[in-house]
Amino acid sequence: MTEVIKPHVLVSNDDGYLAPGLLALVNSLRPVAQVTVIAPEQNHSGASNSLTLSRPLSIHRVAGGERDGFIFINGTPTDCVHIAMTGFLDHRPDLVVSGINQGENMGEDVLYSGTVAAAVEGVMFGVPGIAFSQIDRGWARIEDAAAIARDIVVQMLFDSLAQGEGIATLLNVNIPNRNYEDLKRWRVTRLGNRHHSQPVVVQKNPRGELIYWIGAAGEAKDASTGTDFCAIADGCVSITPMQLDLTHHARLAAMRTSGWDRS
Repeated sequence: MTEVIKPHVLVSNDDGYLAPGLLALVNSLRPVAQVTVIAPEQNHSGASNSLTLSRPLSIHRVAGGERDGFIFINGTPTDCVHIAMTGFLDHRPDLVVSGINQGENMGEDVLYSGTVAAAVEGVMFGVPGIAFSQIDRGWARIEDAAAIARDIVVQMLFDSLAQGEGIATLLNVNIPNRNYEDLKRWRVTRLGNRHHSQPVVVQKNPRGELIYWIGAAGEAKDASTGTDFCAIADGCVSITPMQLDLTHHARLAAMRTSGWDRS
C-alpha cells in the first residue's frame, strides 16, 4: 500500500506556545498535515516583523502533555519562522500558518500584528502563509474557529493560486466567535481603515514616576462594502489576500516626471 504523504505545515503564533488558540489550531490540522510547531515562549502581541539581534536565542522542546513536541523560542514570532527557514528545519514546509490570535487583526492592525508577521516571514522565504485571528478575545468557540481554519488551510494547500505567478500567497483571516456551521460563510475582502488610536494612558508607578500605556486601537473608519470590517459585521469569515510590495507605484511614476529623479 502506498503511504500517503501529508503536506508539511509550520505553525507559529504571537500569543505564545501555551495559548489555547495555538493548541486548538494544531489539533485541527494534524489529521490533514504533518505539523511542526515553533512558537514564542512569551506573548509578543504587537511585535510586528521584529527580529532579535541583540542577544542569542534558545530553543526548547516540550516533552509530554497535550503540547508534546511543541518547540518554543525566547524570541518573537518572526524569530520563530526565520530560524525554522534558515537551518533549523531539514525541509522547507509547504505552508506557514500563524494563530489563532486572541483578538482581531483588521485594517492597519496587520502592520503591528505578530500573528501576521509570522505568516509574512514565511512568504519572504517563498512559502505561502496564512494568519488566523478570532474577533473577540477570551477564546469563546475556539474549537469552531480552528475547524474553519483547517478548511481554509486545506483549500490553500490544494489551490493553484497559492503560488500564483511565482509569488507565495499571503492571507489574513479573521473569524467571528460563532459555531462551525455559521462560519461556512467566507468573504474575500480588502483591508479596511481605522481612526487614529485612542490617547495614551498616563499613570504613576509606586514611586510617583509617570508611566505610559499605549492606547486602544481606533474604531473602524472605512468599513464599507468589500472591507474586512464589513464582512465581520455581516457575520462572515474575512479572507484578505495581501502583498509585501510597499512601493507606491503611481507616486513613483509621478515623481520620475516631476523633477525628483536626478540620476
